[in-house]
Amino acid sequence: MAAREYGQYCGVTRALELVGERWALLIVRDLLVGPRRYGELAAGLPRIPSNILAARLKELQGAGIIRRAPRSRIIIYELTPYGRELEPVVLALGAWGFKAMGDPRDEQVITPDSMTMALRTAFRPSVALELPPTAYFARLGPADLLVRVDGPDLRVTPGDGPADLAFAAGPDIRRVISGELAPEHAIASGVVEVLRGPDDLLGRFARTFHLAA
Repeated sequence: MAAREYGQYCGVTRALELVGERWALLIVRDLLVGPRRYGELAAGLPRIPSNILAARLKELQGAGIIRRAPRSRIIIYELTPYGRELEPVVLALGAWGFKAMGDPRDEQVITPDSMTMALRTAFRPSVALELPPTAYFARLGPADLLVRVDGPDLRVTPGDGPADLAFAAGPDIRRVISGELAPEHAIASGVVEVLRGPDDLLGRFARTFHLAA
């Protein structure tokens, strides 16, 4: 059971009682990328106090949203089928929040899981369906991601690998995804550094991943 009750008989109220506590949805966000050990969750949420992480995990387990599972003599946390139903909610919240992000503050961090979910939020499968299969290596701040697009299918995995286009960018990649900055201007201004591959593929990336600001 969640720690807070609002005293109203309402689906929105019940949802907030289950996942509305601070950090709960960010734990769900990271588990939507894949199962995680306790230490991996803590590393992906560097500002969460250990007692709060433990409490949220216990609450989410009690609500049937996540479960503990043994894997090769270690314990991992993963979403249950009920928990995975939160994916469209998390993606919709990400798209809504994108409109108000602004520039990053000095203390704000980027993590591979947060960037993976950002790309999943911005992915436009209907556009990708009309484009050739493409693999991108994206170095987004400290996050190295291999992004494979094949029609409406998107796979984002950590690390490097064979890619049609490899590029590096900081938080200003947001301006490319929003359409505020054209891909060719992003390269010319240094917002995006092409590491290998043809420059014009950044335009394909911008068409495939787009969020209105």
